[in-house]
Amino acid sequence: MTPFLQFASVTKTYVGVTALHEVSFGVREGTVHALMGENGAGKSTLLKALSGAHRPTSGQIMIGNRAHEFHSAAAALAAGVAVIYQELHLVPEMTVAENIFLGHLPQRGGVIDRQKLNQQAAVLLQRLGEEIDPDTKLARLPIGQRQMVEIAKALSRGAKVIAFDEPTSSLSVREIERLFAVIRELRAQGCVILYVTHRMEEVFALCDACTVLRDGKHVRTYDSLAEITPARLVQDMVGRDIADVYAYKSRPHGAVGLDVRGLVGPGVREPVSLRVTQGEILGLFGLVGAGRTELLKLIFGAERATAGTVAVHGAPISIAAPADAIAAGIVYCTEDRKREGIVPILSVQDNCNLGIRAPHTRWGGIVNGRWERENATDKVAQLAVRTPSVEQLIKHLSGGNQQKVILGRWLSTKIRVLLLDEPTRGIDVGAKSEIYRIITRLASEGVAVVLVSSDLPEALGLADRVAIMRQGALAAVLDRAEATPERVLSLALPQETAPAKM
Repeated sequence: MTPFLQFASVTKTYVGVTALHEVSFGVREGTVHALMGENGAGKSTLLKALSGAHRPTSGQIMIGNRAHEFHSAAAALAAGVAVIYQELHLVPEMTVAENIFLGHLPQRGGVIDRQKLNQQAAVLLQRLGEEIDPDTKLARLPIGQRQMVEIAKALSRGAKVIAFDEPTSSLSVREIERLFAVIRELRAQGCVILYVTHRMEEVFALCDACTVLRDGKHVRTYDSLAEITPARLVQDMVGRDIADVYAYKSRPHGAVGLDVRGLVGPGVREPVSLRVTQGEILGLFGLVGAGRTELLKLIFGAERATAGTVAVHGAPISIAAPADAIAAGIVYCTEDRKREGIVPILSVQDNCNLGIRAPHTRWGGIVNGRWERENATDKVAQLAVRTPSVEQLIKHLSGGNQQKVILGRWLSTKIRVLLLDEPTRGIDVGAKSEIYRIITRLASEGVAVVLVSSDLPEALGLADRVAIMRQGALAAVLDRAEATPERVLSLALPQETAPAKM
């Protein structure tokens, strides 16, 4: 079948930089086609060329065997192309219907035909299986439904080609399931879906084909995902074997670094006891709601334990609040990086020094500006944070670089225990390998590491042992050699639930 959407030798150069170099591949009708690659691989540039935001320097974009040269997003929409970005382009203070038909509101006698507007919007929402009142203010909707409004907006323009840019980054599990159902329905209706994601599991759950970009060049297109593995895709994306990405090496372990005994509290219904030695990485795996995050928060003092004790380097500690944990050498990198880990409106320097500046303040709490800049500059260099300067707002950094800044913050303290909750979520493979090296280095320096990850290959690839949580209780702790994917998953599943057929 001839591809409906084709990129033919598409090249895009900026001053001194080639973002895309003769990229060629096609996407067939009625398919979901993944576009994968590290940050800087060229994915965003290709989407901007498709949407009309940027014009290619050379090459062609073919839609239905016709060459197009889009000078604007409006021109792309007129040709049936819509790109749904991670940051939705909607107006919160307008109604759902007004957002859907923004720029082409139905009119009668020179004024907006409200009845027709709401009727047409309702038809599009029903097509997506959504029961949303078209007259509702967009600001009242959760992010998942706002995304459906964005899709309805594309359909209102007659879009045949729809590209999604990291669409699940801010969605709950239920919202992701709903989005996938809608995308599958659009595929059944013959739409051409280009799907950009960092999440390997989404590619194999949703997509029919996949194209990999690396350094602005086309690496490979797989017309079927049936006979390839995540490891093969990772190798295409980074140019090296997946074992090199995790770079696991056994290391000497010292005395017990973290000793948790009988810990119980919100989300942890049965007493949990764990010991993590100095220099060890303990993977903590479990399904959503198993109690992994809740356990870390109890250890860190973000939630109050109702029973149990915590000791660091053999010394029992009383943890009433996170400040007590930090003083004892326990630090925590939260799962929700954007909401709980960083302050988006502050600089890299400010974020690097948050929570650890007190010992360096002058009389009356005056900030020591020289120390703050030197500390941030040192951590940026030490962790290879990609930023123009420490004055850059952290919100403009990639997820991987934001995570490095959070780690850099804790490197300014005496770390004895490092609690990591989904440290590579939403981060591309290349940046993941850099985070892995940092984690491994800290472990080799004697830090006791507890790593929560929903990515089973990641947990198994990094950890010396794997602890499995199930329904708010500790199900088992396995040595690296016995922690096979099948055994870990069987232990993570609720006892009354059989493994689902894949």
